[in-house]
Amino acid sequence: MTRTATPIGLVPILATPFTAAGELDLPSLRSLVEFQLDAGVDGLAVFGMASEGFALATDERAVILRAVREVAGEEVPIVAGVNGTSTVVAIEQARHASAGGADQLMVLPPYLAKPNQQQLIEFFGEVAAATDATVMVQDAPGVTGVAIDVATMTALGRIPGITSVKVEAPPTPVKVAAVTRALDELAVLGGLNAASLIEEYDNGSVGTMPACEFSDLLRGILDDMAAGRRAEARTAFGRLLPLIHLGMRPGQAWAVHKEVLRRRGIITSGRVRLPAQELEPVTARALDEILAELRLPSWQKVPV
Repeated sequence: MTRTATPIGLVPILATPFTAAGELDLPSLRSLVEFQLDAGVDGLAVFGMASEGFALATDERAVILRAVREVAGEEVPIVAGVNGTSTVVAIEQARHASAGGADQLMVLPPYLAKPNQQQLIEFFGEVAAATDATVMVQDAPGVTGVAIDVATMTALGRIPGITSVKVEAPPTPVKVAAVTRALDELAVLGGLNAASLIEEYDNGSVGTMPACEFSDLLRGILDDMAAGRRAEARTAFGRLLPLIHLGMRPGQAWAVHKEVLRRRGIITSGRVRLPAQELEPVTARALDEILAELRLPSWQKVPV
């Protein structure tokens, strides 16, 4: 992949492992990347919502990006989230990420002072012009309260450097269909933890960017879909849906992702940072039942 390409396919958002004391856990991060590579992902994303990107300091972002690139190598596309609350802050994050080796920037619109549609075009245009990395527009009104309409996306698709959009505006299949009908300048990927994965692909999506604890299962589902084994894909996806939905629970999503990774032997601790919440009893009981049914395999790095 070149710096002008767009990652497509399975591009999970990496969790950020912390120690029990709340510090970065780099051995667990490296283990997490190795698990993703073993699962056959098409790319990796950092600093997204599922990464607790909102709780990471600037120097931590640099350390994380460097560690992920070292393990993944140069051939695996890396997408870095940008979530600045103004153009100047977003450009600062974008430049740091690009200089650190990110191939693409997944950019949220500013969300404290809500921009209008013309301001969105100006914002994304300025961020796209600030680095050599390509830009993915993150359409996530549930998080930001900022809706990006299809006409605005059409305008964004004409801006050099903007190559894709991640649709997280529910119902995502409807928005995916509308965007793909309106323009072919942008590659469209699905979000919202792959909760509508099959419908999104049916309506023009070329990729998915879910959380990272079940990448091996999603790889099998996507491979079945590509091979025309739709019944098998739908059956496997149906079994996974309860875990997907639990991993979207407000306040608890980050703890769910990490507890699954911990139980699978991929990271050491399920620790999260404020304002994410630790796993509470109601969600923990539901997770116990789902995992007992799924029986996800544990994972260990194969000894060299």
